[in-house]
Amino acid sequence: MSDTLTPPADAGKVDASRANAVVAVLAFAGIVVSLMQTLVIPLVPQLPELLDASPSDTAWAVTATLLASAVATPVVGRLGDMYGKRRMLLISLALLTAGSVVCGLADSLVPMIIGRALQGLSAGVIPLGISIMRDELPTEKLASATAVMSASLGVGGALGLPAAALIADHYDWHVLFWVSTVAGALATALVATLVPESRVRTGGRFDLLGAFGLSAALVCLLLAVSKGATWGWTSGTTLGLFAAGVVILLVWGAYQLRTSHALVDLRVATRKQVLFTNLASMSFGFSMFAMSLVLPQLLQLPEATGYGLGQSLLVSGLVLAPQGLVMMAMAPFSARISRARGPKVTLMLGAVTVAAGYVLNIFLMSQIWQLVLVSCVIGAGVGLAYGAMPALVMGAVPVSETAAANSLNTLMRAIGTSVSSALAGVVLAQMTVSFGPAEVASQNGFRTVMAIGAGAALLALAVASFIPRQRLMAAGHGGGHGAHQPVPAESADTRPPSAQPPPSS
Repeated sequence: MSDTLTPPADAGKVDASRANAVVAVLAFAGIVVSLMQTLVIPLVPQLPELLDASPSDTAWAVTATLLASAVATPVVGRLGDMYGKRRMLLISLALLTAGSVVCGLADSLVPMIIGRALQGLSAGVIPLGISIMRDELPTEKLASATAVMSASLGVGGALGLPAAALIADHYDWHVLFWVSTVAGALATALVATLVPESRVRTGGRFDLLGAFGLSAALVCLLLAVSKGATWGWTSGTTLGLFAAGVVILLVWGAYQLRTSHALVDLRVATRKQVLFTNLASMSFGFSMFAMSLVLPQLLQLPEATGYGLGQSLLVSGLVLAPQGLVMMAMAPFSARISRARGPKVTLMLGAVTVAAGYVLNIFLMSQIWQLVLVSCVIGAGVGLAYGAMPALVMGAVPVSETAAANSLNTLMRAIGTSVSSALAGVVLAQMTVSFGPAEVASQNGFRTVMAIGAGAALLALAVASFIPRQRLMAAGHGGGHGAHQPVPAESADTRPPSAQPPPSS
């Protein structure tokens, strides 16, 4: 007998009025977590002085968050499928709040790194929220709700920079983390009060060895990517970490295929729809982050360079803020296109839009309004694509594996952004011009990064074209509740025969 407990499709769904509250609370939780990612950016240049440490040591305040996020995302997703998505969501938000308190009390490097790592452990909130929506919302609300939840990642990131810059300019830097503490505590209370716990669970035991193996591989690979520029890309440490990461990942994959309770079901993960969606997500994450690296630098470089705009960090944040609002505004359009044409088409349209935004930026970078326009175009493309990714993943995995599958997709995006950061850093460090006693990134360097971003978006488009064609099933033939739902050409039910429902009479 299967150990998977899956209630009927319509069992336990919340009503329409409560569904709106659930979506709002989960989206707010996603925004709070993504705010955490940008909260420390205004402090990075000042951290050596504030924490009495060297710049290379204080960089761990950022690296620790990256590594913790990568490790936590797949683990928390699997635990959510096993023991309850709401439960793991509350634990993730509690870790975020605890990390914010530690940072708020920190006056030295070690507690700051510990606090930032605790904050990074909350990275699973967005995939968990999407998975809760699949379990709890009526079908007709699911597409738009998951699009809003996905967009919350960009909204928090876009709004976090100007808010953090404003606070850092006018108050003690610890206030940043006390604001994060309040927001985390509020999100925790709202989830505990308004979000129901799903009855969809997988049984079995947690794959502890698989979790350790994947965590070790990710730490090796991401540490090499994030610190390679500092250590040297050909140094023994960097090359050794890359080699160790690859070897561990290969051994881990072989083990996952042999164990009965794998952390990641590789047979599901290699289904065409899931595999190509994740590969497209990685390319998309790479493409999206290029803008976050280039636009703030263009805005803040002195006008005397001939291409810098000489603006403050606060103004730079305000220029990027509309991008997040555009992403959220695109969520219903993403859902509408997915219902009409399928999420594959939406993802491809998003990739084309992002590529167009980067091409625009190659030619339009001399005025503030031009950068606002570019960020909004790219934000529109990201909003379309991010709304489609969860739909593609959830259309090809069993209900009982939703959180793990969404977490893996989120991890692929995070890996893409990490690689993007490293590559863009190399390009901008190599393509420089002299400005007084210093060397600064050249205009051609920025254009090169933008061209790479456009290329990555087009790569995502090419990869997405391999996602299997979907057929649209009307209500009554797929539980559509009045909407046409995309259904993958290959069956999404990967449960063993004993766990599948009997045919209807």
